[in-house]
Amino acid sequence: MPETTNDATKTPVDFWFDPLCPWAWMTSRWMLEVEKVRPVEVRWHVMSLAVLNEPRLDEMPEQYRELMKTAWGPVRVCIAAEQKHGSEVLGALYTALGTRFHNQGLEKDHDTIVAALEEAGLPADLAAFAQSDAYDAELRASHQEGIDKVGQDVGTPVIAVPGADGEQIAFFGPVVTPAPKGEAAANLWDGTLLVASIPGFYEIKRTRTVGPIFD
Repeated sequence: MPETTNDATKTPVDFWFDPLCPWAWMTSRWMLEVEKVRPVEVRWHVMSLAVLNEPRLDEMPEQYRELMKTAWGPVRVCIAAEQKHGSEVLGALYTALGTRFHNQGLEKDHDTIVAALEEAGLPADLAAFAQSDAYDAELRASHQEGIDKVGQDVGTPVIAVPGADGEQIAFFGPVVTPAPKGEAAANLWDGTLLVASIPGFYEIKRTRTVGPIFD
């Protein structure tokens, strides 16, 4: 059964996402399930696939380079929303964007972003920041904060939790599909924390045989 607790006793979980990434989306939906069954509270932050892949753009296929151009818009809107309205708006905005991008398969264009902003209770004019570098410095700083905790050889999402010594333990993933619910979500969370807390532990991995399953 879900554990009940007040906000003061919840463990903060910092979660860095790029709204474009389908695998981060799956992990984020799992984290919302974890909030229901474990005493945790997710704090949302933005990171950027476009920033992450800048050093490797010349080595990437043309199709992926074009995707990285698309990646700037949504995350710029997210960082603008955070700067103007506070980090507490990011969770609802991410859900509104991600549902449209991933579950509904809508275009990542101006109209879709405006609809997501309106659903999240935010001004539609924030959509203009998709084409603006006004908050790129803040975007890069938020991105770097997450990467500094986990290292360079990862993607999105990054999750950080308090360790036994007070320092944060950070990890990439977990990569999972579909997003576990209920006790399965709790079990995956407990296991992830366990392995992440082992000094010297770095990686468990197997070949993905299916793509993201959105539900």
